[in-house]
Amino acid sequence: MQEAGAIRTAALEAVEDVDPSVVYERIEELLDEESMTPGVFTVACASAILERSGRTIDDLAAEDALAERAAGVQLIYSGLSRTRDLAADPPWTRGDAERGNLDVLAADILVARGFYLLARTEASDEAVAVVRAFGRDQTIAHDTDDPLAGNLERDVFELAAVAGATAAGTTPSPQLREFAADLGRDDAGTLPGTLEEQLTTAISVDSGGSDGVRTSADH
Repeated sequence: MQEAGAIRTAALEAVEDVDPSVVYERIEELLDEESMTPGVFTVACASAILERSGRTIDDLAAEDALAERAAGVQLIYSGLSRTRDLAADPPWTRGDAERGNLDVLAADILVARGFYLLARTEASDEAVAVVRAFGRDQTIAHDTDDPLAGNLERDVFELAAVAGATAAGTTPSPQLREFAADLGRDDAGTLPGTLEEQLTTAISVDSGGSDGVRTSADH
């Protein structure tokens, strides 16, 4: 998928100055292994909203800014999902401390660079809320042995909806947020073939209003 390639390129550009090289190479491996679905969904939301008003992505003032927003969403998801994997299956218990330590560092960098790409966008508060919710979920998971499966994906897909909608100059409607959350819970690894049609249905007339943008206080 063309969008996935562009998002992966933007994500790698955001970490290209990471040093030493072994850390960058591990980040590159993680991004190569990761589905770009959250990032692609970000672009799809923007495209659907623009199309509704008779515009296209080409009409945006800086097309690469959308790719950067999508990469920001993707980097945050990749970093948090790797952190979740490390918590569920700690490599240190298998005597692989070197890989575990490297992955912790890589995950931290992924999240930090994702924040950097979203910091000056309308999605910044939502990104903070996602990470805070993730931290709470991990504490609960540790204390109760409940993995809370799908919570991260739900939150990240809502973040993608916010990042994509605001890139198109609107805020996500409640219907779009609900659709994004359901999509994340159902299967975050793939997007349905009917995504364009479903997005058209989810985007309501009031999507250009101020309702629907969540801040960290809403979690």
